This record gives sequence, structure tokens and C-alpha cells, in this order.
Amino acid sequence: MLHIQTFTNNPLAENTYVVSDSTKSAVIIDCGALTLHERSTIQRYVSDNSLILRHALLTHGHFDHIFGAQWVFEVFGLRPQLMEADFPLYLKGCQQLREMFGTHLTFDVPQPDQPLTDGALIPLGEHSLRVIATPGHTPGGCCFFSSSSPSVLFSGDSLFAESIGRTDFPGGSLKTLIESLREKVLTLPPETIVYPGHGSATTIRHELDANAYLI
Repeated sequence: MLHIQTFTNNPLAENTYVVSDSTKSAVIIDCGALTLHERSTIQRYVSDNSLILRHALLTHGHFDHIFGAQWVFEVFGLRPQLMEADFPLYLKGCQQLREMFGTHLTFDVPQPDQPLTDGALIPLGEHSLRVIATPGHTPGGCCFFSSSSPSVLFSGDSLFAESIGRTDFPGGSLKTLIESLREKVLTLPPETIVYPGHGSATTIRHELDANAYLI
């Protein structure tokens, strides 16, 4: 069984996940922790539970999901892993902020680790996470799926409860995102719990019944 802890960070209420199992191996997904308080809360959770972070994973390269990437590298020694198609987006996080919000907030990001590939398995103690490429919100968007009991999906900004990610940003495509979700995500077991990049969790079954974008 996986243990999943959610941390909601930064002004965009982005969900960061620390996922672990009984072996104490863990991964951190989409570390958007911006403030000292947000970062110390995550670090305290890791320490209090004697977790060993093995991977820093990104579902995509938008700035609100990478605020904490440099901090994770400095504290835990982990470079982020994401799909190669999102490397350019990831590396210009500050530029994203300027273009979208006109803010001059600056932050560093480490060079990414070896790129993730569709179908790759990321070890997590006695479990694994499978990379599912879901381009559309961004060119290199992806999800992480575990067939643990219950099965879980970390969907980033590709799929939300009764909604989907925006596709009006540069590199986005509504057609591509809907195709990605219908072909690769909605075919997962209906009982799969979906943990999105923003908002509350949902299930594949619920999205099959209630998501107007995908019905």
C-alpha cells in the first residue's frame, strides 16, 4: 500500500505529493513549495517519517510545479525528472512568470536529470510508478500510475476533478490532450484514485461519468 501525503503550495494552490511505502522509500511529485514555511513543512514530514527520497518527479514544466525544484536538489540531492519535450519550458520558469503575470520574481532550477520516457517504470520500494505521456496541457505533460491496491494516478494538470488542464498556453493543444486522456487515462481501472495538480482527488469512474470534456 502506498502512503500519499498532499501539500498544497504557493499562490496557485498547487498540489505537491510525497509518496512512500512500508520500505520508507519515497518520491516527491511536482514540488511547488515556494515559501520557507512550505518547504520546512515538507522537510519535517520526510524527517518525522524517516523517509528516503529517491526521485523528484515532474508531471510538466510549468512554474507553479517547479518552485521547489532547486530546494529539493539542495536538500535531498535530487535533480528533477520530466519528459524531454518540457525541458525548454522547465528551464525558463522565470520567463513564464513574467509572460503570464508580469511579475519579476526570480528563482533557480537545477539542470534536469535524464528525461522520463513513456511507459518507463520508476521504482518505489516494493512498488513502481509507470510514466504515462499525456501531452496537450504542455508538450511533455505526463502522469504517474501505480497499480497498487487501490491503484492511483498522479495526473498533474492533465486531468482534474470534472475538468482538464488549460490548453491555451504556448505548446498546448486541446485535441491532443483529450486524445491523450481518452486513450491512455480513461482506460485505467475505474477504481483508480486520481490525484491532480490542483484541487481535490477524484476517480477514473467519476470522470467517465461526469467529466463533460471527456464524455
